[in-house]
Amino acid sequence: MTLTIAKWTVEDYHRMITTGILEERQVELLNGEIVEMAPEGESHAYSSDEAGEYLIYLLGDRAKVRQGKPITLPESNSEPEPDIAIVQRLGRDYRKHHPYPENIFWLIEYSNSSLNKDLQIKSKLYAAVGIREYWVINLQTMQLIVFRVPTKEGYQSTATLTQGEIYPLAFPHIAISIERLLCG
Repeated sequence: MTLTIAKWTVEDYHRMITTGILEERQVELLNGEIVEMAPEGESHAYSSDEAGEYLIYLLGDRAKVRQGKPITLPESNSEPEPDIAIVQRLGRDYRKHHPYPENIFWLIEYSNSSLNKDLQIKSKLYAAVGIREYWVINLQTMQLIVFRVPTKEGYQSTATLTQGEIYPLAFPHIAISIERLLCG
């Protein structure tokens, strides 16, 4: 017997949200599947919040820093909720839609119990839709893993960093302290 998994579209997912079916559930849509999100521990919540504030300060009006909000990837029937999404400032356009891949400068996930999902599933998903840069902060090892050069199969460049500064591709003149991202 072959099992067939029902895949959901972004539109299906939005209808479920609107009707309250997913109320009080911490989920995200990944590749057409509704996936439970791990609860945030103290370290995760503190670190991602501090990093978000730090990036807001550094980027100013150049970009919008969205924390724990959905992004829409229609091509892959996905609507993940990265810890931090650095996106174009489109103002009220975001009342009509979440940021699409073309609106995203880069994404950041703080990861402890969801490390495998963030490094495998999400990295392939983000690369396939052309998101230029994706960072994962591994809270277990206190390392920043940087993914760049997206292809349909995944990112071609990966670097693991623990100190110094990093310059995001979208803002090559802005130095971001790796220690501040790791330790808050």
